[in-house]
Amino acid sequence: MQFVAGREHVAAIKATLWIFLLLLTCLARAQSPSKAASPAAETDGQHDFDFELGTWKTQLKVLVHPLTGSTTWVEMNGTTVVEGIWQGRANLVQLEVDGPSGHVEGLSLRLYNPEAHQWSLNFANSKTGALGVPTVGEFKNGRGEFYDEEPINGRMVLVRNIWSGITPDACHFEQAFSSDGGKTWETNWIATDTRVKADR
Repeated sequence: MQFVAGREHVAAIKATLWIFLLLLTCLARAQSPSKAASPAAETDGQHDFDFELGTWKTQLKVLVHPLTGSTTWVEMNGTTVVEGIWQGRANLVQLEVDGPSGHVEGLSLRLYNPEAHQWSLNFANSKTGALGVPTVGEFKNGRGEFYDEEPINGRMVLVRNIWSGITPDACHFEQAFSSDGGKTWETNWIATDTRVKADR
Protein backbone atom coordinates (compact mmCIF):
# COMPACT_ATOMS: atom_id res chain seq x y z
CA MET A 1 0.00 0.00 0.00
CA GLN A 2 2.79 2.43 0.77
CA PHE A 3 4.35 1.74 -2.63
CA VAL A 4 1.06 2.43 -4.42
CA ALA A 5 0.48 5.59 -2.43
CA GLY A 6 4.02 6.70 -3.24
CA ARG A 7 3.43 6.22 -6.95
CA GLU A 8 0.22 8.22 -6.73
CA HIS A 9 2.07 10.95 -4.86
CA VAL A 10 4.82 11.11 -7.50
CA ALA A 11 2.20 11.23 -10.27
CA ALA A 12 0.46 14.11 -8.53
CA ILE A 13 3.74 16.01 -8.20
CA LYS A 14 4.52 15.44 -11.91
CA ALA A 15 1.06 16.68 -12.90
CA THR A 16 1.52 19.78 -10.75
CA LEU A 17 4.92 20.46 -12.33
CA TRP A 18 3.51 20.07 -15.85
CA ILE A 19 0.71 22.53 -15.06
CA PHE A 20 3.24 24.95 -13.56
CA LEU A 21 5.49 24.74 -16.65
CA LEU A 22 2.48 25.17 -18.92
CA LEU A 23 1.47 28.32 -17.06
CA LEU A 24 5.02 29.70 -17.29
CA THR A 25 5.10 29.06 -21.04
CA CYS A 26 1.76 30.80 -21.57
CA LEU A 27 2.89 33.75 -19.46
CA ALA A 28 6.14 34.08 -21.41
CA ARG A 29 4.30 34.03 -24.73
CA ALA A 30 1.85 36.65 -23.54
CA GLN A 31 4.67 38.99 -22.49
CA SER A 32 6.72 38.65 -25.69
CA PRO A 33 4.81 39.66 -28.84
CA SER A 34 4.97 37.27 -31.76
CA LYS A 35 6.79 38.17 -34.94
CA ALA A 36 3.54 38.12 -36.89
CA ALA A 37 1.93 40.64 -34.56
CA SER A 38 4.98 42.88 -34.30
CA PRO A 39 4.63 46.18 -36.17
CA ALA A 40 8.39 46.55 -36.42
CA ALA A 41 8.37 45.09 -39.94
CA GLU A 42 6.12 47.90 -41.18
CA THR A 43 7.43 51.45 -41.46
CA ASP A 44 5.07 54.29 -40.60
CA GLY A 45 5.51 56.62 -43.56
CA GLN A 46 3.00 59.31 -42.66
CA HIS A 47 5.76 61.93 -42.42
CA ASP A 48 7.68 60.89 -45.54
CA PHE A 49 6.68 64.07 -47.40
CA ASP A 50 7.49 66.45 -44.54
CA PHE A 51 10.80 67.23 -46.27
CA GLU A 52 8.90 69.10 -49.00
CA LEU A 53 6.77 71.38 -46.85
CA GLY A 54 7.43 75.02 -47.72
CA THR A 55 8.23 77.08 -50.82
CA TRP A 56 10.55 75.98 -53.61
CA LYS A 57 12.04 77.30 -56.82
CA THR A 58 11.20 74.78 -59.53
CA GLN A 59 13.15 74.07 -62.71
CA LEU A 60 11.05 71.84 -64.93
CA LYS A 61 11.80 69.96 -68.17
CA VAL A 62 8.90 68.35 -70.04
CA LEU A 63 9.07 66.00 -73.04
CA VAL A 64 6.62 67.51 -75.54
CA HIS A 65 5.33 64.31 -77.17
CA PRO A 66 6.02 61.27 -74.98
CA LEU A 67 6.00 57.74 -76.43
CA THR A 68 6.26 59.01 -80.00
CA GLY A 69 10.02 58.90 -80.44
CA SER A 70 10.19 62.67 -79.92
CA THR A 71 13.28 64.17 -78.27
CA THR A 72 11.91 67.70 -78.02
CA TRP A 73 11.92 69.10 -74.50
CA VAL A 74 10.67 72.41 -73.14
CA GLU A 75 11.98 74.09 -70.02
CA MET A 76 9.87 75.98 -67.51
CA ASN A 77 10.62 77.81 -64.30
CA GLY A 78 8.47 78.82 -61.38
CA THR A 79 7.53 77.92 -57.82
CA THR A 80 6.12 75.03 -55.85
CA VAL A 81 4.33 75.57 -52.53
CA VAL A 82 3.58 72.58 -50.29
CA GLU A 83 1.23 72.83 -47.30
CA GLY A 84 0.78 70.10 -44.71
CA ILE A 85 -2.67 68.79 -43.74
CA TRP A 86 -3.89 66.28 -41.10
CA GLN A 87 -0.69 66.48 -39.03
CA GLY A 88 1.44 65.21 -41.92
CA ARG A 89 -0.91 62.54 -43.25
CA ALA A 90 -1.79 64.66 -46.29
CA ASN A 91 -0.46 67.68 -48.14
CA LEU A 92 -1.44 70.02 -50.91
CA VAL A 93 1.01 71.02 -53.65
CA GLN A 94 0.57 74.11 -55.84
CA LEU A 95 2.83 74.34 -58.89
CA GLU A 96 3.12 77.45 -61.09
CA VAL A 97 5.64 77.57 -63.92
CA ASP A 98 6.18 79.58 -67.10
CA GLY A 99 7.76 78.48 -70.35
CA PRO A 100 7.51 78.72 -74.15
CA SER A 101 3.96 77.36 -74.10
CA GLY A 102 2.81 79.88 -71.51
CA HIS A 103 1.72 79.71 -67.89
CA VAL A 104 1.04 76.29 -66.33
CA GLU A 105 -0.76 75.69 -63.03
CA GLY A 106 -0.84 72.29 -61.36
CA LEU A 107 -2.19 70.96 -58.09
CA SER A 108 -1.46 67.69 -56.30
CA LEU A 109 -3.35 66.25 -53.34
CA ARG A 110 -1.29 63.62 -51.54
CA LEU A 111 -3.01 61.28 -49.10
CA TYR A 112 -1.45 58.77 -46.71
CA ASN A 113 -3.11 55.37 -46.17
CA PRO A 114 -2.15 54.22 -42.63
CA GLU A 115 -3.23 50.61 -43.26
CA ALA A 116 -1.21 50.16 -46.45
CA HIS A 117 1.62 52.47 -45.30
CA GLN A 118 1.47 54.05 -48.76
CA TRP A 119 0.74 57.42 -50.33
CA SER A 120 -1.55 58.24 -53.25
CA LEU A 121 -0.58 61.24 -55.39
CA ASN A 122 -3.55 62.87 -57.12
CA PHE A 123 -2.64 65.47 -59.75
CA ALA A 124 -4.74 68.02 -61.64
CA ASN A 125 -4.00 71.00 -63.86
CA SER A 126 -6.03 74.16 -64.24
CA LYS A 127 -6.91 73.36 -67.88
CA THR A 128 -8.94 70.24 -67.05
CA GLY A 129 -9.91 70.99 -63.45
CA ALA A 130 -10.08 67.27 -62.65
CA LEU A 131 -7.92 64.89 -60.62
CA GLY A 132 -6.17 62.21 -62.64
CA VAL A 133 -5.49 58.57 -61.79
CA PRO A 134 -3.81 58.31 -58.36
CA THR A 135 -0.18 57.23 -58.39
CA VAL A 136 0.48 54.97 -55.39
CA GLY A 137 3.69 54.02 -53.59
CA GLU A 138 6.06 54.66 -50.71
CA PHE A 139 9.52 55.77 -49.63
CA LYS A 140 12.36 53.34 -48.89
CA ASN A 141 15.91 54.35 -47.99
CA GLY A 142 15.30 57.99 -48.91
CA ARG A 143 13.82 57.21 -52.34
CA GLY A 144 10.15 57.34 -53.23
CA GLU A 145 8.58 55.21 -55.99
CA PHE A 146 4.95 55.53 -57.10
CA TYR A 147 3.08 53.72 -59.88
CA ASP A 148 -0.22 53.66 -61.73
CA GLU A 149 -1.72 52.71 -65.08
CA GLU A 150 -3.55 55.27 -67.20
CA PRO A 151 -4.48 56.12 -70.80
CA ILE A 152 -1.78 58.00 -72.72
CA ASN A 153 -2.21 58.69 -76.44
CA GLY A 154 -5.21 56.36 -76.58
CA ARG A 155 -3.63 53.33 -74.90
CA MET A 156 -3.04 52.17 -71.33
CA VAL A 157 0.54 52.61 -70.14
CA LEU A 158 2.39 52.29 -66.84
CA VAL A 159 3.34 55.51 -65.07
CA ARG A 160 6.23 55.78 -62.61
CA ASN A 161 7.11 58.69 -60.33
CA ILE A 162 10.46 58.75 -58.53
CA TRP A 163 11.64 61.08 -55.76
CA SER A 164 15.39 61.16 -55.12
CA GLY A 165 18.28 63.43 -54.13
CA ILE A 166 16.38 64.58 -51.05
CA THR A 167 18.19 67.06 -48.79
CA PRO A 168 16.88 69.85 -46.52
CA ASP A 169 17.27 72.33 -49.42
CA ALA A 170 16.77 70.30 -52.60
CA CYS A 171 14.92 67.37 -54.15
CA HIS A 172 14.57 65.74 -57.55
CA PHE A 173 11.45 64.34 -59.23
CA GLU A 174 11.03 62.32 -62.43
CA GLN A 175 8.02 60.89 -64.20
CA ALA A 176 8.33 58.14 -66.80
CA PHE A 177 5.99 56.10 -69.02
CA SER A 178 6.27 52.46 -70.09
CA SER A 179 4.29 51.00 -72.97
CA ASP A 180 5.81 47.51 -72.69
CA GLY A 181 4.73 46.48 -69.21
CA GLY A 182 7.69 48.01 -67.39
CA LYS A 183 10.51 46.52 -69.47
CA THR A 184 11.63 49.96 -70.61
CA TRP A 185 10.81 53.46 -69.35
CA GLU A 186 10.82 56.84 -71.09
CA THR A 187 11.30 59.84 -68.79
CA ASN A 188 9.04 62.77 -69.74
CA TRP A 189 8.97 65.11 -66.72
CA ILE A 190 12.03 66.20 -64.70
CA ALA A 191 11.73 68.67 -61.84
CA THR A 192 14.54 69.99 -59.67
CA ASP A 193 13.40 71.93 -56.61
CA THR A 194 15.54 74.26 -54.52
CA ARG A 195 14.16 75.58 -51.25
CA VAL A 196 13.56 79.32 -50.95
CA LYS A 197 15.96 80.28 -48.16
CA ALA A 198 13.56 82.66 -46.42
CA ASP A 199 11.18 79.72 -46.01
CA ARG A 200 13.44 77.82 -43.56
